[in-house]
Amino acid sequence: MSEIRSFVELVQSIYGTKDFIPLHEPRFDEKEKRYLAQTIDSTFVSSVGEFVDKFEAAISNYCGAGKAAAVVNGTAALQVALRIAGVNNKSEVITQALTFVATANAISYNGASPVFVDVDYDTMGLSPLALRNFLNEFGELRETGAYNKSTGKRISAIVPMHTFGFMCRIDEIVEIANEWNIPVVEDSAESLGSSYKGKHSGTFGLMGAFSFNGNKIITSGGGGAIVSSDPQFANKAKYLTNTAKVPHAWDYYHDEIGYNFRMPNLNAALGLAQFEKLNEFIESKKTVYEIYCKELDSGSFRMKEIPVDTEWNYWLFPVEFQDQESKNKFMEYTNSNNVMTRPIWQLMYKLPMYENSQRDAQINTKLLAERIVNIPSSAKKV
Repeated sequence: MSEIRSFVELVQSIYGTKDFIPLHEPRFDEKEKRYLAQTIDSTFVSSVGEFVDKFEAAISNYCGAGKAAAVVNGTAALQVALRIAGVNNKSEVITQALTFVATANAISYNGASPVFVDVDYDTMGLSPLALRNFLNEFGELRETGAYNKSTGKRISAIVPMHTFGFMCRIDEIVEIANEWNIPVVEDSAESLGSSYKGKHSGTFGLMGAFSFNGNKIITSGGGGAIVSSDPQFANKAKYLTNTAKVPHAWDYYHDEIGYNFRMPNLNAALGLAQFEKLNEFIESKKTVYEIYCKELDSGSFRMKEIPVDTEWNYWLFPVEFQDQESKNKFMEYTNSNNVMTRPIWQLMYKLPMYENSQRDAQINTKLLAERIVNIPSSAKKV
């Protein structure tokens, strides 16, 4: 128990308080207030306004994507990206069970069924080896695409998720997907600022979906974005999330079923102010992570190492325990002493709506769920 007490004291010293310390809280200053005031003064607080355009341009330029479409949240971003990729109610989508429920829900919103494939232990993201093994066993390539021999359904997309900002082996996943003629849509909700082999998250596949929820590395309050290196997909996303309205100076004409998923200008103003400090946040969080790595000297847990070839955004800091019992003791003590710690989410196939979904052995997924806890990861206060 002494090592856990020492951990609590370390966290308190990093953040300079013995009051409640959250897992990840946003940092605001006068810039956010100024941009919000400008938006209010302009009266353009809804889905039309200069900050929406500026925020989209900033995100796409930073990622090296062709274009971005800002939306109300990361789940909506993934849902629409999947629809554009061709996901529908007669198909399946391969993804990972080690993820937040929004990943599987976005698949379900399109009427498709998720199929869960194991993750790599080091990246905690979709495993190329597990993906290849699954497709070799169950996949069948036809003229109209890849199909699951056990269900007869078309495999309409592959959705890897970059867990806690760690990058999965996305280049290998895309290579396998291309062999099977399956589009890749990246769930990059947690990985703004992360890159793999010099290329930014969200730009490897057909499209990428980001989240700017209040607990992300930057926040627009609620918000998300779809990015694509091919502008036609981002343009389609912008159109669909704007109620599928055909552009016209004054007429209201909609030629297919769309969504009212537009990001309000008010949220974009907050998001842009946050984005302009993204590199500062990453550097501050890197400093906190390095303090943890230097000071934590425990026999029962250790910091999860950054995967090879990943430039990490340091979103959430995972620690790895030797077993579930020591993990549970750690969580009970820390949360009882004003230090917020959280485990990995409940695995998707343990939730009632996805318990019958097809899955492989999930060996690494189960081990990680038993052993990983996230510790306070906020940028330090200035």
